[in-house]
Amino acid sequence: MDNTMIIIAALVGLALGFAIAKFLEKGKASKTIANAKKDASRLLKEAKLEGETLKKDKILQAKEKFLELKAEHEKVIINKDKKINEAEKRTRDKESQISNELAKNKKLNSQLEGKLNDIEHKKEFYERKQSELEKLHKNQVQQLEVISGLSADEAKDQLIESLHETAKTDAMGYVQATMEEAKLTAQQEARKIVINTIQRIGTEEAVENCVSVFNIESDDIKGRVIGREGRNIRALESATGVEIIVDDTPEAIILSCFDSVRREVARLSLHKLVTDGRIHPARIEEIVKKTEKQIEGEIVEIGKRTVIDLGIHGLHPELIKAVGRMKYRSSYGQNLLQHSREVAKLCGVMASELGLNPKLAKRAGLLHDIGKVPNTETEIETPHAILGMQWAEKYGEKKEVCNAIGAHHDEVEMKTLISPIVQVCDAISGARPGARRQVLDSYIQRLKDLEEIAFGFGGVQKAYAIQAGRELRVIVESEKVSDDKAAELSFEISQKIQTDMTYPGQVKVTVIRETRAVNVAK
Repeated sequence: MDNTMIIIAALVGLALGFAIAKFLEKGKASKTIANAKKDASRLLKEAKLEGETLKKDKILQAKEKFLELKAEHEKVIINKDKKINEAEKRTRDKESQISNELAKNKKLNSQLEGKLNDIEHKKEFYERKQSELEKLHKNQVQQLEVISGLSADEAKDQLIESLHETAKTDAMGYVQATMEEAKLTAQQEARKIVINTIQRIGTEEAVENCVSVFNIESDDIKGRVIGREGRNIRALESATGVEIIVDDTPEAIILSCFDSVRREVARLSLHKLVTDGRIHPARIEEIVKKTEKQIEGEIVEIGKRTVIDLGIHGLHPELIKAVGRMKYRSSYGQNLLQHSREVAKLCGVMASELGLNPKLAKRAGLLHDIGKVPNTETEIETPHAILGMQWAEKYGEKKEVCNAIGAHHDEVEMKTLISPIVQVCDAISGARPGARRQVLDSYIQRLKDLEEIAFGFGGVQKAYAIQAGRELRVIVESEKVSDDKAAELSFEISQKIQTDMTYPGQVKVTVIRETRAVNVAK
């Protein structure tokens, strides 16, 4: 019973304690809520104050920005107004200028109209005078016809016939005088250029032929070269294409062939065979093949050295090879490579003197006789100038060079200034004394042709070609040819020679007329 009471008392105590705790907690919470409300109201007041402050600041910033934009806008408007005012001023100035020009044009138009009216009046006056003059001329012609008994056409024909000979003689005299004057003005400078060019370029005179001599130490070697029953010499001739002459000439074997390259191959092959001592057909074929390869290499090297010495660049390898082959080629006894080198140097000097491109002139001068080098692929019956021009075109040479090659013997028309330079330099190199051998028959035939041309003109009594064909002296009959006719005849003969003949240099034509006064004393 007592325990029950204790438990009940404990429970009641616990309940009272719990109720008291709850009451205390409720009071504390109310107090906390009240404090929170106070803090919230305080924060709201502070936020409102801060918001008002920020609002005022933003309003002030917006006002300042607006004032700045307004000031900038006003500046832009002021600048635009200024430009508009300047444009208006320029427009007013142009309008005033145009109005002044219009006034001047009106004044000029009025003056022009006045002058046109004056011209019309003068034209009418001149036309009236012209008609009156024609009437007077007709009357005078009619009166002359009546007096002379001839019509106007008949009188004109007679007058033309009477003046024909005089006019022809005067015309020839005028042409001669004009040509002499041109020669006097140009001859001195031309001589200076040509003489300076020749003096500055010197080359040795070389005479080639179709025979080479192979010197040997003793005549015993001749028997070894011939071989048993002549088999060695036959094998050597067959392999090289060269005729080998072994005769009584002491210590010498003669090699004969028109192809200089073959002769050189035969000479070198023979030298190697004699030096080596083993001479038999198989060895001969082997040595000849090796020598041919060696010569081909030397040809290319010669071509390269030549173009390098002359300062020529960009030449096609085939043309370089052809230039090297020129060394083993001759024309009228003159070595073709030396002739071409000399022409190239002459062309370069003369082109420089005349203000042209010396490199292009050198190129054309070196290649001008390239058509004389034999072509191993085909045999074409074409003049060497045309053939050389075709090769140059084939291997990409310039048009000026191709034209100079083709025109240096007048096979084609000259189209550039380099072409006559190449022709002149070729004549200088080939026509100088000792440069070439000339066949006697062709030389005599050229002299005969010169004399026959002179005899083709009327009144010619005698004609003599002198100075190695450089001068033609013509003696005429004084009864048939007058002094004026002699000058005309000299000109006509020179033109005939120029058109009908081909010759190096120039030919001077001298017409001689003898005047005799004969009286008999009785």
